[in-house]
Amino acid sequence: MDLGIAGKRAVVCASSKGLGLGCAEALAAAGVNLVMNARGVDALEAAADAIRTAHGVEVETVAADVSTQNGQAALIEAAGNIDILVNNAGGPPPGMWHDWDRDDFITALDSNMLAPIALIKALVPGMMDRGWGRVVNITSQSVKAPIAVLGLSNAARTGLTGYVAGTSRQVAASGVTINNLLPGIHATDRANALDGPVAENQGITLEEARAQRAATIPAGRYGTREEFGAACAFLCSTHAGFIVGQNLLLDGGATLATI
Repeated sequence: MDLGIAGKRAVVCASSKGLGLGCAEALAAAGVNLVMNARGVDALEAAADAIRTAHGVEVETVAADVSTQNGQAALIEAAGNIDILVNNAGGPPPGMWHDWDRDDFITALDSNMLAPIALIKALVPGMMDRGWGRVVNITSQSVKAPIAVLGLSNAARTGLTGYVAGTSRQVAASGVTINNLLPGIHATDRANALDGPVAENQGITLEEARAQRAATIPAGRYGTREEFGAACAFLCSTHAGFIVGQNLLLDGGATLATI
């Protein structure tokens, strides 16, 4: 399917690896020029070079922590007149409800709620003026069904979801859509970070911990960054203009919900 977005320009946050990289690759395959962001310079430049070589699109890089005001300013300056914004950031560490203090929550909010809101506020007005735009926020299946050990993520990402629910409906008439992608477990570094403590606590190997978690997923496996990226690219396409303020689960059926 021709997504109709060749030649457009996208900012993809946290895109040197994992789900962000999957989104960047899928958009590049559709002919979209990129502004890629991540904190680590080496991994970011390597990912950008690979995408340039594979897809022949223009790729700029911004090595910055998007959870900080300076990082946001650098990314906004590089963005220019962008058409597509993919918000993404690593999730907070797992723990128990009594482990977290105010600073832990502020850190989680800065990364997973306030940073995407800041980028939306800075970049969506230009999209509205030009009459077309797409915003995709990578959140989590936990906004549909909370994961107890991910309380920081539950709180911050659900806050962003509430913001998007209202904002998306205010900007849709200008040709701009805002939607959320809710990943379940995917074969990324985040999965390793979650499976590692399980393996250690249970005295099993990492591979055994993965197999144990995969058995709880109806699809029987972890997701891949490629299929996640393809879903993101579709939401960014010209075919998705009537999808507004939605939360699309990509979890292999793991979340038990009728709606």
